[in-house]
Amino acid sequence: YGKNTIKFLRLHREGKKHFVKEVEVCTHLRLTSAQEYLEGNNSLVIPTDTMKNIVLVLAKKNGIPTIEQFAIDICKHFMTTFCQVAYVKTYVQEVPWQRLHENGVPHIHSFICVPDGIRFCEAEQCRNGPLVLFAGIKDLKLMKTTQSGFEGFFKNEHTTLPERHDRILCGELFCKWSYGECRDFDFDCVWYVNKIRECILEAFAGPPDCGEYSPSYQKTVNSIQMHILSKVSQVQVIETVLNNTFYNVVDMKNLGLTNDKEVLVPVETPYGSCACTLGRKKFLEA
Repeated sequence: YGKNTIKFLRLHREGKKHFVKEVEVCTHLRLTSAQEYLEGNNSLVIPTDTMKNIVLVLAKKNGIPTIEQFAIDICKHFMTTFCQVAYVKTYVQEVPWQRLHENGVPHIHSFICVPDGIRFCEAEQCRNGPLVLFAGIKDLKLMKTTQSGFEGFFKNEHTTLPERHDRILCGELFCKWSYGECRDFDFDCVWYVNKIRECILEAFAGPPDCGEYSPSYQKTVNSIQMHILSKVSQVQVIETVLNNTFYNVVDMKNLGLTNDKEVLVPVETPYGSCACTLGRKKFLEA
């Protein structure tokens, strides 16, 4: 049981310069006893309102240096404070606020929300077990208007899909990766310096002057995972889901026009989806 959707903004001031972290937190606990379920005995139950207040107090006292560190702080607090907690899991996602710049000069207290993917993390721990950390990005919408096709697929009497060697590849990407047992990482360094988000974009798009051909959504997903694992040594296992958006060319013959893939409409439903989990061999064997 637990508390979902704890939303708040943490404002940090350094002189005239302000820093913001707006987050949404979900925290769930499993207790050492199930007596509240079986007997209606609530003596060990930590109220969800208390859980919400703990999250807010930790944000006030510790700040949010990174969402990963904040998730770790929450897990550690419940494990070290309440002996009846057997398991804790915390999910944190960040609102994508970016500092405004005017003529290249960063503004001291103004920000813009840029919807270019939502950073999130999960931390979980069992009593007497290691704290395990996951991080990721979701709601990252990507498109390339050529250098994509789908040919040579299995066909039978139910197949109506034509083969295509030039199509729009578009979708919403979800990536979640594991750092293994939590170590003393600089999580912002992994995010900003190693640039996991940029690794995704590079693998999806290919070189800026020519692109890279994608024979399928599945191959694109695998290319993204391979690129991240080759560039970011801290990532051990990565799960990727690509929810596909398809576009159909509008038939304009009745309007006296030839539409050479210039006006298209999205196919809202049903939509395709492909998923893959890829990891380092040593980590998976362990």
